[in-house]
Amino acid sequence: MRIGEIAALVGVTSRAVRHYHHIGLLPEPGRRANGYRAYTVRDAVLLARIRRLTEIGLSLDEVRDVLADDAGRELVEVLGELDADLARQEREIRERREVLAALLEAPPTSDGPLSPALAALLESAPATGSPAAAKDREHLALLDAAGGGAGAELYAALRPLAEAPGVGALYERLDELAGAGADDPRIAPLAAELAAAVPDEVLAVIPDGEPSPTGFGRVLLEDYPPAQREVVRRVMEALAVRVRATRGRSV
Repeated sequence: MRIGEIAALVGVTSRAVRHYHHIGLLPEPGRRANGYRAYTVRDAVLLARIRRLTEIGLSLDEVRDVLADDAGRELVEVLGELDADLARQEREIRERREVLAALLEAPPTSDGPLSPALAALLESAPATGSPAAAKDREHLALLDAAGGGAGAELYAALRPLAEAPGVGALYERLDELAGAGADDPRIAPLAAELAAAVPDEVLAVIPDGEPSPTGFGRVLLEDYPPAQREVVRRVMEALAVRVRATRGRSV
């Protein structure tokens, strides 16, 4: 293959291929008698690997480290990994289209557009005027739109918690902390009760590394005033300990 052919095959530009050559990320292939580069299937596999790694957010230096770890692997192993990755992408696209189809059929809501699973969860929750409860709904809608978390499984696991009769009182206590400081004595007992109220079924579908006061968790924490932020932070910590314990990891 020539440079334009391998670029078209993988879905990048010829300029990108030349740049990867220039920085040493993609080795220069041999050249034919006419001076044109002659790319092989292995070159295409490596280029596809580079493209995928950059698409998921790795820097070129990080990509270089990953490729160094891959050195020496058999071509069939690398091809198998790429095939599995493509299958995952196809599955995700299919699932997103199914959600989109359901959204197109559903009537619009003030929270929407929401996935059918999240809409069902919110409908099952009792009506409340709690600002903290409203904030939770906003955060779930953001999580839903961002495609994070465990999706339908997480929302299904949260349903018993949303329907629990004591949750309203916990929200009211959280609302009372809206103007309090981060050292308020009500913080610790409320955080403990909130964490204890989360069923084990929810922990089973929380993605690895969550809940965490970084990434999406950090965004959520910044949305709260000091005392409420401290409550939510402590709840995250307590749940993270329970998740690690249920998955056999050391604290």
